[in-house]
Amino acid sequence: MAHYSLLPMPKYIASLDQGTSSTRCMIFDSHGRVISFASRQHRQITPQPGWVEHDPTEILDNAEWAISTALGQADLVPDDLAALGVTNQRETIVAWNRLTGKPMYTAISWQDTRTARICEQLAGERGTNRFRTKTGLPIATYFSGPKITWLFNNYPLLEKAVADGDLICGTIDSWLIWNFSGGSKGGMHITDVTNASRTSLMNINTLDWDEELLDAMAVPRGVLPEIHSSSEIYAEAKGALAGVPLASAIGDQQAALLGQACFDKGEIKATYGTGLFILMNTGEEPNWSDQGLLTTLAYRIGSQPAVYCLEGSVPAAGASISWLRDNLGLVSTSKELDELAESVNDNGGVYFVPAFSGLFAPYWDPQARGLIAGLTGYANKGHIARATLEAAAFQTQKLISAIEQDSNTDIATLKVDGGMANSNLAMQILANILDIDVVRPSNLETTSLGAAFAAGLAVGFWDSFDELSSHWEEGERFEPRIDSETRERYLRFWEKAVTRSMAWLE
Repeated sequence: MAHYSLLPMPKYIASLDQGTSSTRCMIFDSHGRVISFASRQHRQITPQPGWVEHDPTEILDNAEWAISTALGQADLVPDDLAALGVTNQRETIVAWNRLTGKPMYTAISWQDTRTARICEQLAGERGTNRFRTKTGLPIATYFSGPKITWLFNNYPLLEKAVADGDLICGTIDSWLIWNFSGGSKGGMHITDVTNASRTSLMNINTLDWDEELLDAMAVPRGVLPEIHSSSEIYAEAKGALAGVPLASAIGDQQAALLGQACFDKGEIKATYGTGLFILMNTGEEPNWSDQGLLTTLAYRIGSQPAVYCLEGSVPAAGASISWLRDNLGLVSTSKELDELAESVNDNGGVYFVPAFSGLFAPYWDPQARGLIAGLTGYANKGHIARATLEAAAFQTQKLISAIEQDSNTDIATLKVDGGMANSNLAMQILANILDIDVVRPSNLETTSLGAAFAAGLAVGFWDSFDELSSHWEEGERFEPRIDSETRERYLRFWEKAVTRSMAWLE
């Protein structure tokens, strides 16, 4: 990359955010301002209850379209880009043939629960925390390792591909970077510490694949990518982006942590996308949870020490709004949901537990299922809409309480981002339930911005965390407005509803 010392630094950074429902490319200037943006949704494939898949080829095509469209909108060419950063839905797994470049199965989504039996067998008599001291995670359908086990158990052709040295597997970042860096003609098979930490196959103490974990899940080490930092130059892009450094790979929630400038120990953010994800920076040592939270990697910048975080994850936040829209036809837009929710003064005694894929932290009950409780003849669609927004707040409160206990920290402010954070009503409800200030940044695209920050640090586009912090701006602050008695009553009935959703499947 010596040409960077001879030529002026290009003026822009591109970020590719490959999410659960869509793929977007954003181009930022040196102040972290959005220059252009392009996004395209991909199909959610649900062949049977509990199964959620994506088409890796469709995702790749959408990624290439988003990049070229964002460049075209800004009248830019690849030479105008200092680097491309990649962020992605984390636990979703892809298996493909390194010779043909073709996927050998659809991508199995992080939301997918088909591995429940495998997870039960892995836990055995030692329980779901069997590997927690190595992975920081419980054994759960959420994570990638058991998904790879399922593929091998159900598709014998994969064994032959392994024997021939043709099969490789990885999370979506690996799939994209392999293709961008040459694909079957020399593409790099890599991932970063944040994505690797979500497979249940990496030891978070050594930052390497762990033989005990690989053996337990019968995953050959040779099919997995090399583990790198979240911010370094992995390769130069080929094809349409020829010559652009591929300079960051980072899981979407960790990218949002960077995009929210949570660089110091104790800083915390919540992202309201398809799911709800709360991450607290815990510094250079893992903080082991007693409250059912995840201990995971936050990021690693170049050769610097890795930084860890505590995480609380909930599979359905925006997904519950999508369910009301797509499955019930109750609303057609998020704005319409807000209007419905504002048409009533309170929830009318209605509580919605959106446990479509079971309950994640801190309950970890894969047998739970969603329910709407407290219905009377008085309840109407406005109450259900309000209960949907409140569900995200109640789940946040449970996670914040667990994080405070695990970290011995009192949280006074929560930074928020993601699609649901656009709703003033949802954020006011959140502040009311949490009884703390909720801060929404002026730029809500923190996931894309975080991937751009990581890539920019790798190529010298930005110099330091201090410089990055100067590009974060507070947009709006929401303060609590309800009394403690009302808050406690809401939380009591929410917990009652959650209890009724648990162990629903036999």
